Amino acid sequence: MANMHEIDFKVYGDDMQFVEIELDPMEAAIAEAGGMMYMEEGIEMETIFGDGSQQNSGFLGSILGAGKRLLIGESLFMTAFQNRGAGKKKVAFAAPYPGKIIPVNLSEIGGELIAQKDSFLCAAKGVSVGIAFNRKIGAGLFGGEGFIMERLQGDGWAFCHAGGTMMIRDLEPGEVLRVDTGCIVAFQPWVEFDIQYVGKIKTALFGGEGLFFATLRGPGRVWLQSLPFSRMADRIVAASPRAGGGGREEGSVLGGLGRLLEGE
Repeated sequence: MANMHEIDFKVYGDDMQFVEIELDPMEAAIAEAGGMMYMEEGIEMETIFGDGSQQNSGFLGSILGAGKRLLIGESLFMTAFQNRGAGKKKVAFAAPYPGKIIPVNLSEIGGELIAQKDSFLCAAKGVSVGIAFNRKIGAGLFGGEGFIMERLQGDGWAFCHAGGTMMIRDLEPGEVLRVDTGCIVAFQPWVEFDIQYVGKIKTALFGGEGLFFATLRGPGRVWLQSLPFSRMADRIVAASPRAGGGGREEGSVLGGLGRLLEGE
C-alpha cells in the first residue's frame, strides 16, 4: 500500500516487554488508547476515527472503518502518534501484562493476520484493523473469544501481545492442533478454525478444561500463548479473600485444608 508507514523498532525486556518505535518525520504509528509508555518531544498524539487506513476513501470509508471496530467491542477511535519534529523520534508501547510482544511484518506472511481482539498492541499507520467472522457454526455458537476476531491487513509492521510464553507453530496441510480457545493469539487467514465438543461430559465437568476447544487445521502459521489474560484474572479473583480464596496459609502445604480446619 502506498500509504503504509515504514517504521523501525526494537523490543525491550523479558517478561514485561515494551516496543520502542522510531519514526522518521511525518511517519506515524497507531495504537489503542492507554498503550503508550513514553514518547519523545516532537511526536504529537491525535485521536483518529477508525484505524486511519481509510483516510483516502472519504467520510464513508472512515465510517465503515470505525464501524468494524465497534462490532468487536473496541472504541470507535484510535490514537495516532506522528513525528512532526525534525529528525527521528521515538515512541514506546508497553505490554499490558506479563508475556511477549510479537512483531509481525504483514508483507512477509501474505498481507493479513487474524488475531484475538485483545492481543493487538500497535501498528504502523496504514495497517487496517477490521473484523474477521468465522463461517463455522460451531465457532459461532461456542467460540467465545474465537468467533469475532480482528483482521490486520496491509504490508507494514503490526505488534501483538501473547500472555506468558509464546509458541509459533507452522502447521502442515491437513495437520490439526487442538487448543484452548483463550490460548490462541493469531493465525494466518487460510488456517481453518472451528470449535469442537470435548466428548465425554464427565471430562468436561471434572477435568477443568471446559466443554469445547478450538481446532486449527493447516496449512499455515499459528501463534499461541500459555497465559491468557482471562485465565490469569480468574486465578487472581479466586485467590482474593473476598472470593473465599487466599489467606495466611496460601502457598503452604495446608492450603485449603488449613482454612477448613479454621472453620472458614
